[in-house]
Amino acid sequence: MRKKSLLSAIAGLCMVPSLFPTTALSAFPERPVRMIVASAAGGGTDIIARLLARKLSDDWSQTVVVDNRPGGGGVIATDLLAKAPADGHTLLLQSVGISYAPALYRKLPFDPQRDITAVTIVGAQPFILATHPAVAARSVKDLIALVRSKPGELRYASGGVSGASHLGTELFRVTAGINIAHVPYKGTGPGMNSVISGETQLIIAGVSTVMPHARNGRVRALAVTGGRRSPAVPELPTVAESGLAGFAFDVWYGLFAPSMTPKPVLSRLESGATGALKDSETIRRFNAAGIDVNGNGSADANRYLRSEMSKWAKVIRDAGITAN
Repeated sequence: MRKKSLLSAIAGLCMVPSLFPTTALSAFPERPVRMIVASAAGGGTDIIARLLARKLSDDWSQTVVVDNRPGGGGVIATDLLAKAPADGHTLLLQSVGISYAPALYRKLPFDPQRDITAVTIVGAQPFILATHPAVAARSVKDLIALVRSKPGELRYASGGVSGASHLGTELFRVTAGINIAHVPYKGTGPGMNSVISGETQLIIAGVSTVMPHARNGRVRALAVTGGRRSPAVPELPTVAESGLAGFAFDVWYGLFAPSMTPKPVLSRLESGATGALKDSETIRRFNAAGIDVNGNGSADANRYLRSEMSKWAKVIRDAGITAN
């Protein structure tokens, strides 16, 4: 009798909505969702976040609030996510920087593989390899040959230590086996200006940073860094096509949640995000911003994140890069 009474009591508790988790999960999201963004307002990551947040707000009938938390190479924003309640109402929009942070920083306040999970890879955009017009190279193959003939003499600009332009160029340098000196600036804008003036000789930077100057003849755009040609500049070959087989560097952007997010909620996040990224108007808006939409599932996104962490750990180790 006691056993029967106990089972009846448990069954009764399971019928109470406040104590039965799946009832709450079925209503997700039940309040506004916070999307932390690892960049200042107006930056590339912020633009992507706002495009996605707008679509998710419409689809979920809940406001998705963009919360800009720049600084620390994305560490500040990622730490906020890692320590947030794992209920799906706090997300993170972060760039490729999340994959090389573990190798760059000796001490992180979080463990990316333990504390966060990828919902989807939103999309990616290539950068452009450009030189000062006086550099005697018309292709990537020419540039590699020139640098090898003058080891250490050519200098490349970046937007700062551990930024995408820095890590992308180091990947290029290590893959090509060449010796070029790094000159960091406070942003890719000043770095671009140094190439225009001839203070440095080359840069890897975003399409919107490079192409206005390339079209005016102030720099020479040699190739896009991605795995395929960019619809934004279809006339430019990839670095791999142009002389460095196997090279690919895309600045990708991912949507992340705390790792302990319940599977039903993670599934709802995944279906919402991937569904939004299949919308034709959303794709058009992303393409207009130079972003190739991905929108893969969480399992694929997490495999990709792990492979990127492994790749960047080797690049950072081989290049001897440190951030602290």
